[in-house]
Amino acid sequence: MSKILMLYASTTGNTELMAEAMVDYLEQEQHEVVTKTFDFDPIDVEELLEYDGILVGTYSWDDGAIPYEVEDFYDEVEDVTITGKPIGVFGSADSFYDTYGGAIDLMGKRLEELGAKVIPTRLKVDLEPDAKDVVQCQAFAAMLTKMIDE
Repeated sequence: MSKILMLYASTTGNTELMAEAMVDYLEQEQHEVVTKTFDFDPIDVEELLEYDGILVGTYSWDDGAIPYEVEDFYDEVEDVTITGKPIGVFGSADSFYDTYGGAIDLMGKRLEELGAKVIPTRLKVDLEPDAKDVVQCQAFAAMLTKMIDE
């Protein structure tokens, strides 16, 4: 099966819960998943080339900004050719802010501009994922595997 990188940042644990739901699904489907967090794991953008697909999760800081721990990746990803690489972008957001999940949109747009084959829909969950959101996370992961197989 496919080798997938799960890469995420989570301050409150909400984006982490989304990532875990996707990893559980992917592993049940016999995919190899490597999980890294922007907070604790060194991320060398060259590593992206080692994977069949990538899931990138980020929360939105304040009114939609990219979180500090994700900024280096956001900037350095242009140093590697990801043209055609299947990628899904997701994260927890807060409907309290005027810009709902802005960092998720910024990341998705950035990856598209660099030629990645990004899942057209960004998966956003308002705060902590509930059972319905977990099902959406699983469906999102399934979309990535379908794109890998195409």
